[in-house]
Amino acid sequence: MLFFFIITLIAGIFLFITGIFRFRTLSYILFGISFIFLILSAVRIVGPGEVGVQVLFGRVKENILRSGLHFVNPLISVVRMNVRTQVYTMSKVPTEGAVGRDDAITSLTKEGLSVDLDVSVWFHLEPEKAAIVYRDIGIDYVATIVRPAIRTAIRNATAYYLVSEIYSEKREQFVKDITELLKKDLEVRGIFVENVLLRNIQLPQKVKNAIDEKIAAEQEAQKMQFVLIKEEKEAERRRIEAEGIARAQRIIANSLTNQYLQWYYIQTMKELVNSPNNTVVILPFDQRLTPLIQIPTQQNK
Repeated sequence: MLFFFIITLIAGIFLFITGIFRFRTLSYILFGISFIFLILSAVRIVGPGEVGVQVLFGRVKENILRSGLHFVNPLISVVRMNVRTQVYTMSKVPTEGAVGRDDAITSLTKEGLSVDLDVSVWFHLEPEKAAIVYRDIGIDYVATIVRPAIRTAIRNATAYYLVSEIYSEKREQFVKDITELLKKDLEVRGIFVENVLLRNIQLPQKVKNAIDEKIAAEQEAQKMQFVLIKEEKEAERRRIEAEGIARAQRIIANSLTNQYLQWYYIQTMKELVNSPNNTVVILPFDQRLTPLIQIPTQQNK
């Protein structure tokens, strides 16, 4: 737009200077067109999820342009930079990674074993630092600093862990360490790290089999420990139950006095006598019971 403005302006001035009436009329038209080009050359539109970095004669201005319509110096060029969340994947599977080939990160563990790690990192460019990133790093900051930082952080973190720890119980802590290393390296440069995902761990087959066997043995030991605890609790329950039964039996035995047995005997006889199913009632007599009826003897008379 600025180029067309200059051309039409020069043509208009030339025609105006010639002094011919019809040329002057044409020059006014060219002046109007050049003015329109001037206005259009000052318009900048920054799309959603972008910020505009202003550059004037090779010098980067610190203030950025947010999403929307802006009027700026026509001589300023605006470089649009993405501030949306981006994901960078490094994978052994070519179709999954960012570079389209086997891009897994080969690292050495604490015991010196080689492992291949597939990772994905979510990040975004901080809008306030976009001008600094463009000035110091350039538009292709992902390839320049993000990718090397990911590889370095993973290799540094892997060196502090045994392969069995990365593969099983300390995997979550391993990812946290990688995240902290990345944040420390990238956020001072204007790149905010959102999340790190450890997608896959490729181990030598012998090592993988040994770890699987170890994990299976540990799980079996935990299972047996659970069974032992369960059996101990069951034995304790049975002991308490047996003590309760024995206590109840002692209470019942102590309560079976002669008076109680006589009373119970009478109640039973009453039920038999009053039962419609009985026509004859035979009253047994247990010598251990006190006679129910005391018949006075001749001597007592």
